[in-house]
Amino acid sequence: MILDDVHKGIKTNTLRKRVGRGPGSGHGRTSGRGEKGAGSRAGNSRRLSHEGGQVPLARRIAKRGFNNKFFATNVAIVNLSDIENVFEAGAVVDPDLLKITRLVQGRHDVIKILADGDITKALTVKAHRFSKAAAEKIIAAGGTVEVLLA
Repeated sequence: MILDDVHKGIKTNTLRKRVGRGPGSGHGRTSGRGEKGAGSRAGNSRRLSHEGGQVPLARRIAKRGFNNKFFATNVAIVNLSDIENVFEAGAVVDPDLLKITRLVQGRHDVIKILADGDITKALTVKAHRFSKAAAEKIIAAGGTVEVLLA
């Protein structure tokens, strides 16, 4: 990298192009719109994908398959190691408390507890889903598992 070239060509306060101000400006007469045609007229608002009568690329390419992602359930995951670090023994861990402690953030439909890490405290954990191993670890530590309806 050459330090002299880093900022070359970058203008922070560039003036807008003033068109139609005579031949001396370099943007007179046709004002940068070229000669004739729809592009030179006022009110020309052709789509970016417009190809002038040719079948557009989006219609020429074969379309296959279906994506159901819009309807998919958005699952927020919480690991047992995070629960172990944040909560004291005997606490009732529910979705509201998980949001307050920022273990769960953003938009989600359900919360799932995963078995990553170990748990030594007896906790009451309320969530929509549990992995089998996570539920076993919570119960083995003397806690309880409550499955919520989504």
